[in-house]
Amino acid sequence: MKRSVLDLNARGMILPLGHETKIMGILNCTPDSFSGDGKIKINKAGTVDTGACLFFADKIIHEGADILDIGGESTRPEASPVPLQEEIKRVIPVIDALARRTAIPISVDTSKMEVARRALDAGAVIINNIKGTRITKGFLRMVRDYQAAIVLMHMRGTPATMKAYARYKDVVKEVLEELQISIEKCLEIGIKRNRIIIDPGIGFAKDMAHSLTLINHLNALNVLRCPILLGTSRKSFIGQILEKEADGRLMGTAATVAAGIMRGAHILRVHDVKAMKETAKVTDVLLKA
Repeated sequence: MKRSVLDLNARGMILPLGHETKIMGILNCTPDSFSGDGKIKINKAGTVDTGACLFFADKIIHEGADILDIGGESTRPEASPVPLQEEIKRVIPVIDALARRTAIPISVDTSKMEVARRALDAGAVIINNIKGTRITKGFLRMVRDYQAAIVLMHMRGTPATMKAYARYKDVVKEVLEELQISIEKCLEIGIKRNRIIIDPGIGFAKDMAHSLTLINHLNALNVLRCPILLGTSRKSFIGQILEKEADGRLMGTAATVAAGIMRGAHILRVHDVKAMKETAKVTDVLLKA
């Protein structure tokens, strides 16, 4: 299956997409990430250990990360919201320090407008917003004015309530239609299509069957003419299949990564950068063969 070739413009950084899969490495500055990897970045005083974050960022850059995605609020099921000032304290010093030492595009994983604004001022070029279909016009105007790129993820409800919204007659059709609404909002406000990334939101208001169906029909999203980001890393549906906790889902994640690439994913959001970079490299060769 041929993957669409597109260019993403993130504040003047041009990322060619479609020739080879890009890896978005996750950097969680949270004490309660579902995967457990955020704990090493919160020191005993309860504040972010910027040095530890930078060390981890250097590690995943060395392993092949093409984009860094930095978040200060867990979006796991039933997660509690993080106060604005707390999220700012967690992510902005890290983004500021990273932007000074690396040319790799930095994404901020937030749904708060003020966090996004400060992240852009600190050097971020992509806003990864889980609210997708419910993002405000004010938020979109800010993204437009900064000429940033934006990830529009599909989700219903909030991380605390989304399980109740995992009801679909046709999950592929409904996700596509709701992502289209998000894209149209962006275009109407003046954000160009070459600054928009779409994400089907695997595991967000989706049960295992929904997630598997979306991965198997990911190519249906090509009609939206935007790069596709896929985030399956260590997620619960893999755990259900393998009957393993988050730290035992590496090979299951690799299977979903390969399947996603074969079905059109341009960017993979992952925890295990080295392993998924190698998985993507082999899958890319298979795709071209």
